Amino acid sequence: MTSKVMSEAIWTEYLNAAVPIARAAGDMLAENLGGARTVELKGAINLVTEMDRRTEDMIVSALVKQFPECAIVAEEGSARESANGFAWYIDPLDGTTNYAHGLPVFCVSMGLWKGDQPICGIVYHPMGREIFTAVTGSGARLNDQTIGVSKTTDLGQALLATGFPYDIRDSEYDNLDHFERFAKSARAIRRMGAAALDLAWTAAGRFDGFWEMKLSPWDFAAATIICQEAGALVTDFEGRPFTLAHGQAVVANPELHPQLLDVIRHGRFPH
Repeated sequence: MTSKVMSEAIWTEYLNAAVPIARAAGDMLAENLGGARTVELKGAINLVTEMDRRTEDMIVSALVKQFPECAIVAEEGSARESANGFAWYIDPLDGTTNYAHGLPVFCVSMGLWKGDQPICGIVYHPMGREIFTAVTGSGARLNDQTIGVSKTTDLGQALLATGFPYDIRDSEYDNLDHFERFAKSARAIRRMGAAALDLAWTAAGRFDGFWEMKLSPWDFAAATIICQEAGALVTDFEGRPFTLAHGQAVVANPELHPQLLDVIRHGRFPH
C-alpha cells in the first residue's frame, strides 16, 4: 500500500469519526429553530446567538475527546493548540442571521487541515438532511453519493452565489461592483447567507460558480475541500492557488472559472 493510499485511509477515519459530531450539532440547531433567541452583536450586522455558542461547545467537547492531539480554531473563540500539526476549523452555525430570523438556510461546517494541506471537510445542512463530505484525493459526496460541479461553460447561462462582507457599511472594499457586473453578465445571482452551504451547493452543481471576499478560515476550510474534490478550480481573486489566509475564493469548473476572474478583475478589491 502506497503512502498516499495509507494517508487517504487514515484521513477517511478522521472524517468518519467527525461526521456524527456534525450531525448531532446540526440536528440540535434544527430542533431549536424558531425558538426564542438571545442575540448579540459582534458588529453592526454580524450576529451571534446562544445557539452558536451552545453548538460550538458541543462540537469542541466532542472533538477534544475524539482527537485530543488536534488544534481547534472556531468562530466563537474556542481554541486549542496542536500536538501534531493538524487543526479543525469550525463554524458551528454558518448562517447565523438566517437562523436568528427563523430562516431554514444554515449549516455546520468542520474542516481539517495540516498546515496548508487540506485533509477532509464536512458541511451538514440539517434542514435538508444533507451532509456533504470529502477527503483530499478521494472525491466529494452528498449523503454517500458522488457529486461533481456543474458543466456550465458559458457565464451567460450560469447561476452564481455570493455573500457580502460584514463591514459593508464601513469599508470602501466590497463586492458590490462585482455583483453589478455579474448581474449583467450571468443568468442570475443568489445571496443565501451561508458561505459554506453556498460552496457545498456549488460542489453539487446546484450553483455554477461562487465568489466572495473577507471570509474567515472557518467559513470555507471545509467547503473548499469538497469543491476541489468535486472538480472545481478554487483560487483567490488574483487567480492564485487557494489558501485559508487569502480570505477570498473564486470557485467554478475549470472552463467557467476564468470568466468569473475576468469579471472580478474589473472590480475593486484589496491586494
